[in-house]
Amino acid sequence: MTHIVDQQAELAKAGANIEGRWDAVVHFAKNYPLAVTGILIVIGFVLMAIFADVIASHDPVQTNSTLSLSPPTTDNVMGADFMGRDMFARIVHGSRISLIVGVSSTLLGGIIGVFVGLMSGYLLGWFDLIMQRIIDIMQALPLLVLALVMAASLGPSLENTIIAISIPLVPRVARVVRSSTLALREMPFVEAARAAGMIELRVAIRHVLPNTLAPLIVLATAQLGSAILVEASLSFLGLGVPEPHPSWGRMLSENAAEYARVAPWLVIFPGLAISLVVFGTNLLGDALRDILDPRQRS
Repeated sequence: MTHIVDQQAELAKAGANIEGRWDAVVHFAKNYPLAVTGILIVIGFVLMAIFADVIASHDPVQTNSTLSLSPPTTDNVMGADFMGRDMFARIVHGSRISLIVGVSSTLLGGIIGVFVGLMSGYLLGWFDLIMQRIIDIMQALPLLVLALVMAASLGPSLENTIIAISIPLVPRVARVVRSSTLALREMPFVEAARAAGMIELRVAIRHVLPNTLAPLIVLATAQLGSAILVEASLSFLGLGVPEPHPSWGRMLSENAAEYARVAPWLVIFPGLAISLVVFGTNLLGDALRDILDPRQRS
């Protein structure tokens, strides 16, 4: 009898927890509708990239001359390009390229920027002086211009595109981490760690770095959208991801000049995909800023 009562109590507790979590989700959706919109858009593109082989029944690189510039039909819902390749399959598989390049370049640039900013703000001295002058030079050039220089130097490939986009992202991360580190290095808990005999590197990594994560999360979501947009721009100019990889920017480059009037769907659908994913990441970044920074809340 006691065992049955305990099971009923556990079930009631589990039901209360589920109800409480659902209420929290509803409360979050009401207070941060833009965040929910951004999350849904990003999740949608992530799922589309993961299950691209299931969603798209056609091969994105297979050509068919009989379908050249075919308009949208029931079999080719987004039409076909000038080589007869299914546009829907290319859009779906292109989400993989955009997300791989965007996430990888954001992570790589973030890791380098965190190291430079943390060491620069914590060590100061000659290291900070040299690093800040290098960052000043890099920030003097716009993100796209610096990425163009890097991509032209490295050559078009998936790996080189990731590197070319990640390097221009370093200064922004380094600046944010350095400013946070300058404020944190004088805090009492950092002084207490030093007084306890902890080495400087361990103090910086264990006590200073975790307290810089909130602004980094916001910055990472904003830079993810910028990275995806820069990848599309590089591919549009022929310096990004080469064939046969389906890239949204390359689709625009191949079709915008010659086929925009006779086959507008070749331009509309890649442009919508780029705009939607960048819009979703920007919404998510703005919402995270409002949530994590009380000073930004309306």
